[in-house]
Amino acid sequence: MRKTYTALLLAAATALAGCSTLSGQARTPDEFAVARNAPLIIPPDFSLAPPVAGTVTNAPDVQQQAIDALFGGPAPRSAAEITLLDEAGRALVPQGIRSTAWDPDTRVVDKGPTTMSILSAAEADSNIASAQLGQ
Repeated sequence: MRKTYTALLLAAATALAGCSTLSGQARTPDEFAVARNAPLIIPPDFSLAPPVAGTVTNAPDVQQQAIDALFGGPAPRSAAEITLLDEAGRALVPQGIRSTAWDPDTRVVDKGPTTMSILSAAEADSNIASAQLGQ
């Protein structure tokens, strides 16, 4: 009985495997049937001269040009946005305020003595977090 099942299984596997080999042609997808190849073209001649060693380019601010090329430069503001900024007092804001706000010596919010003691605590060589407060 066991030999019969094995023989039937082997015969079925052979019959299924032989289907592709008996047809005579391999059925592979044709990669050119999907899209046509674009014709080769010669690019236009822009008459560009190679750079000369030791000369300076006429680019005054190359970094700003790169940022403008990547991000599109400053966006124009609408009249409503300009009015809103003027009413909020944008002329009264000191230059570089964002740098000052992130300064470690600047206290933007009164955090209180408990929070300040936790923030100023020394690093510990332990996997367990601990905080000691003076009471």
